[in-house]
Amino acid sequence: MKEKILELRHLQKHFHLSRGRILKAVEDIDLDIFEGETFGLVGESGCGKSTLGRTIKGIYEPTAGQIVYQGKDTAHMDAQERKLYRRDLQIIFQDPYSSLNPRMTVKELIAEGLEIHGLGTRKEQEERVFETLKLVGLSPEYVTRFAHEFSGGQRQRLAIARALAVRPRFIVCDEPISALDVSIQGQIVNLMKDLQRELGLTYLFIAHDLSMVKYISDRVGVMYLGRLVEVADKAELFANPQHPYTQALLSSIPIPNPNIERERKEIPIEGEIPSPLERIPGCSFKTRCPFAVAKCDTMAYELRDVGNRHFVMCTKFQ
Repeated sequence: MKEKILELRHLQKHFHLSRGRILKAVEDIDLDIFEGETFGLVGESGCGKSTLGRTIKGIYEPTAGQIVYQGKDTAHMDAQERKLYRRDLQIIFQDPYSSLNPRMTVKELIAEGLEIHGLGTRKEQEERVFETLKLVGLSPEYVTRFAHEFSGGQRQRLAIARALAVRPRFIVCDEPISALDVSIQGQIVNLMKDLQRELGLTYLFIAHDLSMVKYISDRVGVMYLGRLVEVADKAELFANPQHPYTQALLSSIPIPNPNIERERKEIPIEGEIPSPLERIPGCSFKTRCPFAVAKCDTMAYELRDVGNRHFVMCTKFQ
């Protein structure tokens, strides 16, 4: 059994808006991520996936709960420990163009993290830049160029190189392929898989594309309105989805066999998404769930183990 590298305990992230309103983007997340695995996180836009990733990275401060990295609560880390945590845990953003400073050369972009963390001499930093560019399939000759001189796929390779330069152990991949052409998406995902094997990386892979999540992930979590509603090993989740929301999501994946695709029934998700500003009691999905019952109004928010390392938050298991 692999060791836990990251533990989330009752993690919450709320945003205080005008007129006393509170946006509850992430609510009561309990999750373990193990060293060397890829944990896929899926859900509709606005469900809190990216907010969760950015809270783990430290871009947002958690409202409540714990983030435990290698057995140490990040809230109790001293300045040196927090700096090491920020170096160990990097992030790749969705849009490589907006996440790369247009005034910095490739060399400056990749070396910035090395300078911030005081890693190596100038010569050693330059060598690391060249080495990292080769890792992501780019020529060291590009070091004097700027981000706008590259294609979308090349820019995302630069963003990956920027994250890899400080040799992290954990990378939050915040929809790293959604802004790319389909033909390029496969190249980037295969690159990430190769880098994981070579460098022993752990990924939190956030995405909309369920087929890509199925390809790259070891385990998958399904998020709805700030909460995890189902977590399981990849094969188990796709073969045996238990939560009605997960079943509906998976039914929307196109099947390349036209005979099967014609006969397959897609499960529609009807009704309005409740506002995260006004939490309704009980299950958040009950307003759209075809199997909702009275018990859903008072259900406890707890992932229950239904066997085979499969965890579900639904009244049928409570």
